[in-house]
Amino acid sequence: MASRTLPPPHLRLDLCSPRLPPLRSPGCRRRRRRGRVPSALSSPSPSPSSASRSQSVSTAPLERGVGRGPATSREQPRGGGDPALAAELARLSALRARLRGARSLADKLRALDAETRVVEFFGEGSNGGVLGALEPREVFLLKCLVAAGQEHVLGAELDWDGRGHEHLHHHYNGGSDGRSALRQALSSLAGLVSKWSSEGVVEGEAESGESELLRRLLKFLGDIDVFYDCIGGIIGYQIMALELLSASKDHKHRPSKHKSIDFHVPSGLNLLEDTEYASQAALWGIEGLPELGEIYPIGGAGDRLGLVDSDTGESLPAALLPYCGRSLLEGLIRDLQAREFLHFKIFGKQCITAVAIMTSSVKDNHEHITAICERLEWFGRGRENFRLFEQPLVPVVNAKDGKWLTSGALFPVGKPGGHGAIWKLACDRGIFQWLYQNGRKGATVRQVSNVVAATDLTLMALAGIGLRHDKKLGFASCERRPGATEGVNVLIEKENQDGQWAYGITCIEYTEFEKYGIPEPTVTNGSLQANYPANTNILYVDLQAAEEVGSRKNASCLPGMVLNLKKAVSYLDHLGFECSAAGGRLECTMQNIADNFMNTYNYRCSKGIESELDTFIVYNERKKVTSSAKRKLKSEDKSLHQTPEGSLLDIMRNAYDLLSSCNVKVPKVKDNCEYLRSGPPFLIFLHPALGPFWDITRQKFVGGSVSQGSELQIEVAEFLWQDVELDGSLIVLADNIMGSTNKNNTGEQIMHYGARCGRCKLQSVKIVNKGINWSSANNVYWKHDVERSESVKIILHGNAEFEAKDVVLKGNHIFEVPSGHRMRIVQDGPEFVAKLDPISKEMMDSGTWYWKYAVDGAHVKLEMVEL
Repeated sequence: MASRTLPPPHLRLDLCSPRLPPLRSPGCRRRRRRGRVPSALSSPSPSPSSASRSQSVSTAPLERGVGRGPATSREQPRGGGDPALAAELARLSALRARLRGARSLADKLRALDAETRVVEFFGEGSNGGVLGALEPREVFLLKCLVAAGQEHVLGAELDWDGRGHEHLHHHYNGGSDGRSALRQALSSLAGLVSKWSSEGVVEGEAESGESELLRRLLKFLGDIDVFYDCIGGIIGYQIMALELLSASKDHKHRPSKHKSIDFHVPSGLNLLEDTEYASQAALWGIEGLPELGEIYPIGGAGDRLGLVDSDTGESLPAALLPYCGRSLLEGLIRDLQAREFLHFKIFGKQCITAVAIMTSSVKDNHEHITAICERLEWFGRGRENFRLFEQPLVPVVNAKDGKWLTSGALFPVGKPGGHGAIWKLACDRGIFQWLYQNGRKGATVRQVSNVVAATDLTLMALAGIGLRHDKKLGFASCERRPGATEGVNVLIEKENQDGQWAYGITCIEYTEFEKYGIPEPTVTNGSLQANYPANTNILYVDLQAAEEVGSRKNASCLPGMVLNLKKAVSYLDHLGFECSAAGGRLECTMQNIADNFMNTYNYRCSKGIESELDTFIVYNERKKVTSSAKRKLKSEDKSLHQTPEGSLLDIMRNAYDLLSSCNVKVPKVKDNCEYLRSGPPFLIFLHPALGPFWDITRQKFVGGSVSQGSELQIEVAEFLWQDVELDGSLIVLADNIMGSTNKNNTGEQIMHYGARCGRCKLQSVKIVNKGINWSSANNVYWKHDVERSESVKIILHGNAEFEAKDVVLKGNHIFEVPSGHRMRIVQDGPEFVAKLDPISKEMMDSGTWYWKYAVDGAHVKLEMVEL
């Protein structure tokens, strides 16, 4: 927007409906609205039949090709057998063509002024009223909105056409007392239009609520028009929405461009079976870490979590969920730093990975993510190693007629347009160029809600294969859970009209299973690849390949476009009541970028073609690949799927598997129903830098036991557990888990791996205490927020060291070791004594001992070096 601002309060022309606001509807409940100044004259969203200018849109069938890309400008719009819809789509498509052919903004405005809808709403000329106070680009956006059939968003009673209070008097003639008061207010506002200064504010007047709403609407429309420029901006968005809405109702398909299309279960590396190659691939990933970036799409609203600020009541995004003692976002960075620490220990080089984070404005997501990063000083990584880019919100359309849902005049309901926006947005915001400048060739992609994605080898084996074999896209997959709302990975085989055969591994979303005949998984003989495997949205992507797709000027830069109408949309109405309606918005899916990476052959290929393709897949067992915290557990729920409680149990199951393989006796985790009755059998939280590969962790844990109801938390990388018997709570915390921070030239604290780490050795130690009070009603296990009766807590400041050997620790103890010192616990008769000694200067950085990492074939071997 140029320097011109919006009218002051008394000039802001009324944005409301002539009707009095309706009483609270039975399906709504009151909820405080945030981030919006309510208008005293705001209106509800009109019903499709209430506005004289609104044209009711019926729907008819649409078929999308297997590539699931939306129609391009060269495709004819489809209205199926509904003449009204066909006419509307033809009108919009013709308008889009004229706008694309226009050479200037003035030409585009003339094309819009030729539209009957625009003339009827704004009047002839369309230069007076509110429009006269706006910049040409802003006028263009508002006229596109009306031309798209969404004039109800603007409010029918504004003086948009410059006819002022005479038009309003005619409109309200004969109204009730309430309407009379409204008419007087509107007449007063309209009469002051001429006093609006060139700066947009009359002297002495401040901007108020409706002005801010109009400003927000213009930004909302501008973002849509720019981001969806590849399909025709605002007009193209509405065309696409109507086509997909039609398809969802009639379940018909477009004529296929292919002679035949078949789906097959894709084959790939099974990390559980081919363990040697899996270890080798993971080492390739760690070795290639300097060429890898990280991409996090974390702009989702996370509505199903119901996360709110306990102090303010403000709704919060999913990335802020406090999980196992830290936010989900902090968990992502913690996993990444563990991989960087491993790279340092093997190769002796510092590696700080470039991290690109796609946020959104929903629930102030972008501001919250930025605030976390700033509060934690960018995790000791430096601000220059992060790029945050904000995803635009898109309008939600009513499933009945394609009208945009609104929370009042000038306030359309907006939601993020799916994580598939990430590729085009990364191009638009220069993210790919930034990654190249940081020496990156590929990237790993994961979602914030999946808390097990970095477990053991999965992520690095995926990246290692992608880098080593110059693949364009890779999927980490696992067995699919029956009834789960998740997509599947498939090997697609297509015979084109020219006789060529195309192959690739891609994803089909669960919303399209019926269309493509994807069956529910069946009980098998235990093979991970017997059914179509689950899509987990854990990806490896070649950056140049992704940029080529994201930079395209057609619909293919928005992969996997769908209109998901399977879930009701919750939103706040003009009175602040929470309501829901059947609706959806255009969503694209990041994993369906795979549709652009098909390999073509002159012949039909035999089984095993996957190894030759630009796309690939790796498999692992489900609890090592995906377990998400996406929804709040309800009292009536019998399933823990996608809840924080359910994902916590998977973390505990992984801990059981890991420690059991170390000859540590651990109680087995029973089924989820047991959790609902009595909670988890234990709590074990191990910092990922203890591995992160389990082969490495196994060399740090040897023998011992963890009793039923015990708690074990280890927050230090340089650690040894040897024949430790735990019955109660043991907590080891270190300031310098993987290294220490120093200020750089700009004053930022930067992590230096391996320098002045905290260290802890426990050998032949028996720990007995009352531990967690499992009967406390205040325990929230997945937050790791529990009440303890007793515990042994070891706190290591700076480069402090702690050692205990051949000793029994009974009852409640806190061992706090200052930086630069080593504490040793030794048995002295029935009691123990603690000896505190300073660490010599020459050992301040290296410590008195450390783990030496060395590559031995496809594995990493550890040797304890004592100085």
